[in-house]
Amino acid sequence: MITIKSAEEIEIMKEAGKIVAEVFRAIEPYMLPGVSTGQINSIAEEIILSFGAIPSFKGVPGVVPFPAATCISIDEEVVHGIPKSDRYLQEGQIVSVDVGAKIHGMHADAARTWPIGTVAPELLELISVTEASFWAGLKMAKPGNRIGDISSAVQTMAEESGFGVIRELCGHGVGHELHEEPNLPNFGNAGYGIRLKTGMTLALEPMITLGSNRIRQLNDGWTIVTADGKPAAHYENSFVITEKDPFVFTVPDNANSV
Repeated sequence: MITIKSAEEIEIMKEAGKIVAEVFRAIEPYMLPGVSTGQINSIAEEIILSFGAIPSFKGVPGVVPFPAATCISIDEEVVHGIPKSDRYLQEGQIVSVDVGAKIHGMHADAARTWPIGTVAPELLELISVTEASFWAGLKMAKPGNRIGDISSAVQTMAEESGFGVIRELCGHGVGHELHEEPNLPNFGNAGYGIRLKTGMTLALEPMITLGSNRIRQLNDGWTIVTADGKPAAHYENSFVITEKDPFVFTVPDNANSV
């Protein structure tokens, strides 16, 4: 069931979103060769807890409960990479960090991808287009439009730039639960799908690849990688549909625009 959030619930989600945005601000200086993904995760968890919130991801059920506060995915890892104290960032990689925070019963969820040191130009373009495809989709997040309008805009931006769009993974509703209805694909047809209404809260998360859009899961039960081993980028924000432009919870206040 899709829930329309009250003004009070939206204010709480703004609080959760600010915590997630603060995590990204805090970990960005550590996106360097030689830093472990475990250290980055520890910094993120400390930030979340310091605000009186809890990490949304830690303990999420699966084959085994997810063991960390963040998902940290490197190169061909699309999503759900598990942070480790002995896994170190290396020059030339791209690294995605997915973070969720829950406070007063409400979640916010977002992801970013960073280059590590000097990376190949096509990887910088991949990161840039992945973020741009989010903002292209967000422009369509208006009352009266449909889910497909958002999805189509993401797909068009990514594929016209020569990149692949993951089909099996998608964005989602967010709020009382980390994942709520409806699903929000990164591909689709404009004019189709559920009609958007004021007060709907969604997480749009383009997952874009340098090659094929096919994926597979590793034996750890969590990590999703590209089937062809080529890098992928991930960019996500949580937002609410308003009577005007959507309000993005998980960016700094001065960056909230479409």
